[in-house]
Amino acid sequence: MSALLDATLEHLRALVAFDTRNPPRAIGTGGLFDYLRAQLPGFEVTVTDYGAGAVTLHAVRGQPRLLFNVHLDTVPDSPAWSADPHVLRVAGDRAIGLGACDIKGAAAALLAVANATDGPLALLFSTDEEANDARCIAGFLKAFPLLPSGEGSATPYEAVIVAEPTRGEAVLAHRGIQSVLMRFAGQAGHASGEQKPGDSALHQAVRWGAAALDFVAAQSHERFGGLTGLRFNIGRIEGGIKANVIAPAAELRFGFRPLPTMHPDDLLARLRGLGDVPPVHFEETFRGASLPAGDTATAEARRLAARDLADELEIPVGNAVDFWTEAALFSAAGCAAFVYGPGDIVQAHSADEWIALDQLEQYADNLYRIVSRGNA
Repeated sequence: MSALLDATLEHLRALVAFDTRNPPRAIGTGGLFDYLRAQLPGFEVTVTDYGAGAVTLHAVRGQPRLLFNVHLDTVPDSPAWSADPHVLRVAGDRAIGLGACDIKGAAAALLAVANATDGPLALLFSTDEEANDARCIAGFLKAFPLLPSGEGSATPYEAVIVAEPTRGEAVLAHRGIQSVLMRFAGQAGHASGEQKPGDSALHQAVRWGAAALDFVAAQSHERFGGLTGLRFNIGRIEGGIKANVIAPAAELRFGFRPLPTMHPDDLLARLRGLGDVPPVHFEETFRGASLPAGDTATAEARRLAARDLADELEIPVGNAVDFWTEAALFSAAGCAAFVYGPGDIVQAHSADEWIALDQLEQYADNLYRIVSRGNA
């Protein structure tokens, strides 16, 4: 085991021990951030609290051209864990702990490399990626606009590399993500009689769902960068009173993941118009852009810029992925961005979450090479 991997595991042990489960969004500016400050001597460090457990630490040494971003919040643990999820275990070829794969392993490697090198380096740690409420990145982009403004200000960074589990490959493209809340209204009554389409709110919701599934199936021919079709899920339907009462109200929540070439507003309009009776409430509760963001020409230009950077840094380019990352937020702001980190998304959010030691070591070694040569 190399000295760099040893240092990475020591940092990972400390990071896993901090409870950053999200929810309950109870992360503050002490504890974890006290630890991070102590590990970054020689850096100019700024900690910002955006409320509701959303905190960033922006650390800069020298005049770097790249920004490395990694989130430190995790999903809650499940009862299926075989041991304390906040105690790192190294067993055989893997390190096991809550967030080890998604994505505290990358954060630990960045800290180890920061201390093993003296080259220019910029880090952005955040704590709300798992919350579907991107306060951290939105706040950072407001403070550090990534496009030149009318006043002539611009970010000091040429590109952003966002850490998520990609098995050590640069991911240049992924789907967007949108979540929607719908409500239907009916008329309560006895269920023994003949019903018109608008009588039962639950029937409206079920008919809408069937039409939505047919619509999604019709998108299967759409393609972008190795991704195909529209990902869609009805996550929750609730309402009604009992089997012999016509449901006066129903609520449905669904989500979908468009390709970069699909237009989010057009998809919302099409989905809203499905079914026999329009919903009485239709609210988009979360939207994350695709990677790369922009219209077809802009997205392709940003993808090529990200590919050129990955080639320059000697990071192998992998396939597009279905899961969403905050790299899309940086891309939507006009910056070249790609996703790169150790670990496999299959292990993320799982009981006894783990990361392979060889991937963690390779990631740390690559970061060391990039930073020590002054390429960061």
